[in-house]
Amino acid sequence: MIKKPSIQSAVLYGLLGIALGAQAKNWPAPIKALEAQGVEVMGTFEAPGGLTGYAGMVRQQPLAIYVTSDGKQAIIGSMIDAKGVDLSQEPLSRLVSKPMTEKIWKQLEGSTWIADGVKNAPRIIYTFTDPNCPYCNKFWNDARPWVKAGKVQVRHIMVAVLGPTSPGKAAALLSAPDPQAALTQHGQQHGSGGVKPLAQIPPKVQAQIDANQELMQQLGFSGTPTTLYKDTDGNLQNIQGAPSADMLSRVLGPR
Repeated sequence: MIKKPSIQSAVLYGLLGIALGAQAKNWPAPIKALEAQGVEVMGTFEAPGGLTGYAGMVRQQPLAIYVTSDGKQAIIGSMIDAKGVDLSQEPLSRLVSKPMTEKIWKQLEGSTWIADGVKNAPRIIYTFTDPNCPYCNKFWNDARPWVKAGKVQVRHIMVAVLGPTSPGKAAALLSAPDPQAALTQHGQQHGSGGVKPLAQIPPKVQAQIDANQELMQQLGFSGTPTTLYKDTDGNLQNIQGAPSADMLSRVLGPR
């Protein structure tokens, strides 16, 4: 039995807005049963052997479902041909991973962030950052070689979720005359408290922080840093917490 996905996965993919509601009424009983258990079905595709393929997702992972010709049974998993080729990979990428990446990437671009790195860096990543978060600071420090080499621009989406001074510090960084310079200074002085929090937050800046936090919650994330990046196939991936040494090159690209 497939358990219900986490709120994170349900919301993350639900934001796509491409669920085929009109077709769902005619979907076979096994598909409806899976939907009732939390699987979200994004579309159908042709499959060999008299089967019909359905592209779904659960726990942030694409899921291939194959329904028998009589519509009474469903098989979940990858379909492999005689040469060992995974026939499920292409339709899942096309119907689930690619649309999800495009939708969420646009939302990240439209948020309020502070760029760390050159504008023309070949690689862009986004990370939800609380100014009081020690793991955010660790990631900021770990990313220095890539940022200084001009290989990546890290876009810090400022949120305030960790402590009473987080909103004021986030506001101070966002409203600084040079936010990138302020972020750099904050990163260097994080151990001694970093940027001084604003006593009064301008309404516009507060609205930006609130919108960033709402986006983070909509995507199902609650902790910082949460970093979103595109893998080598161009699909969206995320990692929560400071990436390990082994993960840094996967998130930031070749050093």
